[in-house]
Amino acid sequence: MEPYKITSSSENGNDKARFIINKSIGPKKPMYFENVDQAKGSPLIQQLFYLPFVKAVKLEEKQIEVTRFDILEWEDVIDEVSTQLQNYLNDGGEVFENNILDKTPVTIYAESTPNPSVMKFVSNKKLTNETVEFKDIDDAKYSPLAKKLFHFPFVKEIFISSNYVSITKYDISIWEEIVMELREFIRSFIEEGNVIIENSKVKKKKQKLSSSKNLNSFEEKIVSILEEYIKPAVASDGGNIEFDSYNSKEKSVQVILQGACSGCPSSTFTLKNGIENMLKEMLPGKVESVIAING
Repeated sequence: MEPYKITSSSENGNDKARFIINKSIGPKKPMYFENVDQAKGSPLIQQLFYLPFVKAVKLEEKQIEVTRFDILEWEDVIDEVSTQLQNYLNDGGEVFENNILDKTPVTIYAESTPNPSVMKFVSNKKLTNETVEFKDIDDAKYSPLAKKLFHFPFVKEIFISSNYVSITKYDISIWEEIVMELREFIRSFIEEGNVIIENSKVKKKKQKLSSSKNLNSFEEKIVSILEEYIKPAVASDGGNIEFDSYNSKEKSVQVILQGACSGCPSSTFTLKNGIENMLKEMLPGKVESVIAING
C-alpha cells in the first residue's frame, strides 16, 4: 500500500498553512472546525488542536488547511506539523471514527414564537413525516424524544413537526435559563440517531381518528384551503392548525390549534383577521366565523 506523503506550504506572514496529501482522507465538501469540541469524532483534527498555536482547521478531500494564532510564524513549525501528520496517518491513525462522514452534523437553533410560553427548536435535519402534539408524558408513548423531554420539570407541552420541536414551558421558568440546555439535549438526541417518533404507530392512530370523520365535499374544500394557505404560515410560528368540524347552520368552522398557537395571546387576532377573513373570501356566503375549540 502506498504510504501517505504530505507537502506543506505557507506564504510568508500568512496565518494559513496548507498540507497537501497524496491520497484522499476527507470529504468532498470542506469541513470547518474552530475548536477541539467541534472536532469530536475526528481524532486527527483533535490532535491538531492540541497544538497551542492552532486556531482553526479546514479539512478537504486531499488537503488540510490550518490557521494559526499570532504567537509564532509558520516557518518555525510547518515542517514539524507536516511530519507529525504524515507519521500519524502512516501509523494507521484514524481521520474519523465510527464512519462519522456518513452522518450529517446536526445543528439546532432556537427561535422565539408569538407565544411567549413557546420556543421553537429548528433542526437542519428532517425529524418526522408526521405532525404530533403531546400534552403530557402519557401522550408521548410513541415518541422517545418527547418522552425524554417531559422529564425536564419545566416542560409543559411538546409539538413535533417535520423539522422542528415546539416546547411550551411552565411559567415558573424563563427561557434565558433553560433554552441552551434544551437545545443541546435535542441536538445530541438527534445526532445519536435515536428515534424521534414511531411514525407508523402515529399514522395508524391518526387514520383511526380520521376514518371516524366522513368529510363531505365542502369540508374537504375547507381542509384543502387550510393545508395550502394557512398551515405553512402557522408552521413558521411553531404551530399547527387542524380542521375539526363545520356547522352549516351557523356557518362556523371549528379548528384545533396546536404547538405555539395553542394558548397564544395573539391567536384570537390570527383567527379573526387572518384565517376567518381568508375562508370568508374563498368560500363566500358559506363561512361566517372560525372558532378554535381549544383556544
